[in-house]
Amino acid sequence: MTDHSIKGKTVIIAGGAKNLGGLIARDLAAHGAKAIAVHYNSAATKADADATVAAIKAAGAEAAAFQANLTTAGAVEKLFADATAAFGRPDIAINTVGKVLKKPIVDISETEYDEMSAVNAKSAFFFLKEAGRTLNDNGKVCTLVTSLLGAFTPFYAAYAGTKAPVEHFTRAAAKEFGDRGISVTAIGPGPMDTPFFYPAESADAQAYHMGAAALSKFTKTGLTDIHDIVPYIRFLVSDGWWMTGQTILVNGGYTTK
Repeated sequence: MTDHSIKGKTVIIAGGAKNLGGLIARDLAAHGAKAIAVHYNSAATKADADATVAAIKAAGAEAAAFQANLTTAGAVEKLFADATAAFGRPDIAINTVGKVLKKPIVDISETEYDEMSAVNAKSAFFFLKEAGRTLNDNGKVCTLVTSLLGAFTPFYAAYAGTKAPVEHFTRAAAKEFGDRGISVTAIGPGPMDTPFFYPAESADAQAYHMGAAALSKFTKTGLTDIHDIVPYIRFLVSDGWWMTGQTILVNGGYTTK
């Protein structure tokens, strides 16, 4: 019988230095992962990546940090190659990379659109490609998207619109990689209590989001807590392997499809 536990597995996490990615890395180490490759984007997050690596090692797993801007296919390929050289072929690949832009369509420049597309769609596509090429049989892949994929709302066309293709990438990859036992999923959290949320939102918008979920009053801020997302990701990359090709919105009743 195939072992779908976390114990003894090798993991690569894009955007694994801090916030949700960093918490996922620590959680999987605590659940017995053998080695975790922690990707970070730039020098600004190196200290966070180093702290996450130290925490993983303290939990008894191997770890190393890898810097890369994943908006080119070559950079994603190199990340997987470097991580594989360090720890062997991965069993689990998790992509938390994303960029938020809240702006009316009529005010979005071509440069802004291209950057959003590169970060949210292009990098996700090539991450899935390299996961498909590199993962061991019976591997697991999970990509972070957004609950805005289930919302009817203004101002997020560039953000939700460039995350939307990941649903299609996920379905196709699940079919294509399935004959090797690899499951492919996407998780769409609601607005999360992280430093990415607050600069993008006005005070009025923050207040709305903090009360919009059905379960808002049971959280510290009313927003999605990253600690409530981690168990879903852990499940999908372990015992939840039978769910594949799906995008799951996890948001406390903020929205649904």
